[in-house]
Amino acid sequence: MSSEPALVPEAKDVTRIDRIGAHSHIRGLGLDDVLEAKKRSQGMVGQLAARRAAGIVVQMIRDGTIAGRAVLLAGPPGTGKTAIAMGCAQALGNDVPFTMLAGSEIFSLEMSKTEALTQAFRRSIGVRIKEETEIVEGEVVEIEIERPATDPNNATPGKTGRMILKTTEMETVYDLGQKMIESLTKDKVAAGDIITIDKASGKISKLGRSFSRSKDFDAMGSNTRFVQCPEGELQKRKEVVHTVTLHEIDVINSRAQGFLALFAGDTGEIKHEVREQIDNKVLEWREEGKAEVIPGVLFIDEVHMLDIECFSFLNRALEQPTSPVIIMASNRGISTIRGTEFQSPHGIPVDLLDRLMIIPTEFYKKEDILDIIKIRCEEEDIEMESDASALLASLVLKTSLRYVLQLITTANLVAQKRKSSVVELDDVKRVYHVFQDLTRSTEFLEEHEEMFMFHSKATPVRAPEKKEDEMDEDKMEDDDL
Repeated sequence: MSSEPALVPEAKDVTRIDRIGAHSHIRGLGLDDVLEAKKRSQGMVGQLAARRAAGIVVQMIRDGTIAGRAVLLAGPPGTGKTAIAMGCAQALGNDVPFTMLAGSEIFSLEMSKTEALTQAFRRSIGVRIKEETEIVEGEVVEIEIERPATDPNNATPGKTGRMILKTTEMETVYDLGQKMIESLTKDKVAAGDIITIDKASGKISKLGRSFSRSKDFDAMGSNTRFVQCPEGELQKRKEVVHTVTLHEIDVINSRAQGFLALFAGDTGEIKHEVREQIDNKVLEWREEGKAEVIPGVLFIDEVHMLDIECFSFLNRALEQPTSPVIIMASNRGISTIRGTEFQSPHGIPVDLLDRLMIIPTEFYKKEDILDIIKIRCEEEDIEMESDASALLASLVLKTSLRYVLQLITTANLVAQKRKSSVVELDDVKRVYHVFQDLTRSTEFLEEHEEMFMFHSKATPVRAPEKKEDEMDEDKMEDDDL
């Protein structure tokens, strides 16, 4: 027999896998305390003026001084419009509702265009509802459950009993019914536990174990949490705050199945009468101090895809008292308004453009592009040589930022194929020749026009004209490739 030791399979750590998206590296707008944009911060690079303007809008939303306003992020493709909108969402946090919508989604939903926009508006308006509830909070001193004399093994649950609760100042005996006994048994409540009981619903919550029982080693476990015995009276009033959106309230009150429709997703069209009643009720709660309305943010990407009916609806909806702040994004120049034969800047009617605060975005500089490539490499956990990063940055000026960011992942796969953990210059060159960009693809189509069906010439989107020294650099890089 062989004396060699048996092979033990390698133990690997189980880690949670997070999906890496195009903007998963965005953590905020990258501003300081006086709303000045940092050159590189929170995943944001460049676009200092646009980020500063977006920071002012975010601050006004937080302060509640802006509602029913609209902002347009206008700029060429690949200039960070969606990144700035995602930065706004991160800066606002979870307290302010933020809804994202693509202009083309309106036409793919099984409902009217105005209903889809109305639901998006009401998803972006939060209602913070405050209510007071009475609770009993104390330390369990003793629990006695009366069981039938014919059941010596205590197999049958008791129907009556009593429980003694105490605080540092008082002690009270409570009679228990069958439902309360079942809840105590289910949660395994024992003497020495600190519990709270909601008087309205009867729900029992176990907060932990009393410090006075810290020496009872037989009643302890690795996850045992010790808390102080409550002070004051046993019965207390506690304020509970729920934050919901107007759309969630609409769904709950308009469907036979109630809140289950929220999980099904098939909410359908909601009647105007239902929304009117809800608006009146929310207004009543607001006057009584029971609720607070939080105007949120609705982000509409590719806003030029909306038609003239949608733009007319937006014009009217912005005048409503509970309207959210709308952030739009468009990469169009002078283009036709969908549904008409007229042209307008950004494909948006002039009367709506008058209402917008326009934030322009510009092409990134070469040093900013290098920083973006480094951030994306860090996000995707990729190690890349400086020469390869420099080549990718120069390719952005020749192709597009979106194309180059796709090459990062593909170049890393090529490096892994040759058993290397570092992406080198040759890896980038290889994927550049394998995957074509828009310009090279268009040139190929024009060269072999007769081989394709229904061909019509189109002008590709190009970066601004370069200076002579930049053109010389590009020629040298072409020679390298």
